[in-house]
Amino acid sequence: MGTKRAEENKQHGAPPHKAQQQNWQHMVAGAIAGSSAVLLLHPFDVIKTRLQVQDGVQGALPSYRGATHAVSTILRQEGWKALYSGLAPALVGSGVSWGAYLYLYEHVKAWHRGWQKTERLAAGWNLLSAAQAGAMVCLVTNPIWLVKTRMALQRTAPTAGIVPYKGLADALARIWREEGVRGYYKGIGPSLLLQTSHGAIQFAVYEELKQLAATTQWHWSGWRPQLQAYDGGPPGGEGSGGGAEGQGAVRQLSSLEVSLYGALSKLSAAVSTYPTQVVRSRLQQRFEAGRALVYRTTGEAVSLTWQREGLRGFYKGLAPNLLRVMPQSAITLTVYEGLLQWLADADAQARQKQERAQRRDGSGGGGGGNGELAGKAASGPGEGRGQQQQHQQQRRRAELTDSMRPLVIAADSQAEQ
Repeated sequence: MGTKRAEENKQHGAPPHKAQQQNWQHMVAGAIAGSSAVLLLHPFDVIKTRLQVQDGVQGALPSYRGATHAVSTILRQEGWKALYSGLAPALVGSGVSWGAYLYLYEHVKAWHRGWQKTERLAAGWNLLSAAQAGAMVCLVTNPIWLVKTRMALQRTAPTAGIVPYKGLADALARIWREEGVRGYYKGIGPSLLLQTSHGAIQFAVYEELKQLAATTQWHWSGWRPQLQAYDGGPPGGEGSGGGAEGQGAVRQLSSLEVSLYGALSKLSAAVSTYPTQVVRSRLQQRFEAGRALVYRTTGEAVSLTWQREGLRGFYKGLAPNLLRVMPQSAITLTVYEGLLQWLADADAQARQKQERAQRRDGSGGGGGGNGELAGKAASGPGEGRGQQQQHQQQRRRAELTDSMRPLVIAADSQAEQ
């Protein structure tokens, strides 16, 4: 990781290999969390994508009157497997996005720190680094998301002269033969806008909600709840008077609160950036021969959608999209922090076992009662140092989690496109 983080770990007494191990834990937890959300919620993605391209022109897909009608029609005509069309590219794209974003973001920040000759970047430069990393990830993953979109839209049997793709590899090979390299980057314009703005909006809203929740609490005044400053005591308890003594106190958020704020921040980002998804899907779809309406450029897609369908056309499929992305963000953050805690606990247990073995080996060489007395004399200070080290490690882990959470949110926004 960066020089700054290495220096912080050095000051707190953490060796470099421990810092690398903690960063590895964050990446593993994030990747598993993202994949879990994709597996659970992919049918909503298929419904959303099919509704996005419903522009009133009869094509290979039937006309759907809404999300419920789309589900019933797909199940009746194509079977339940059609709801998982494009799952393979979705999982691959999610994994590639997680790894690429976390890797590129740190390296872009390191490059900015290098030419600025500073150990810490200002908030604006961190935001710029996130946008640059997101743009680079978009260039890498756009072909994968293109295949995911097309596989979600295709039917199992050839329709209107369109032969279905057999899988991710077959789709990539056929696009290369039939459309060339430009075919991989259809919809790249709205994709760049989506991937550089979505994560920034989500993270900004999430941080505001988290800060508000950590520094305030609900207090019941009669039958009405009131929001007041958190003073370190339980809500409604003796210490909840909001006096000067408790000013500045910050409470630990629960997993339920983390999930709730993750879902609310995803809601704001999803609604504000959703039109870019509609435009991208319409550009990336496969057009059957002789179709009356074909979208060739971003400007043309925006203009035709506005003229023919108005503002509502840019929000087709929003409901199933929200049913997917809001739980997905909550699941990702909850599973991520739960896995991180599990990995940290496993690491702590292994470390304690190793320390007990070292103390046992050290006291065994003294021999007889003198060895036992020496072991007892040394156990007190040793246990105190062990508890102090444990508190320091917990504090460093909390600091690292807070510093990595923006990356998790941003990488999640890259991986759910």
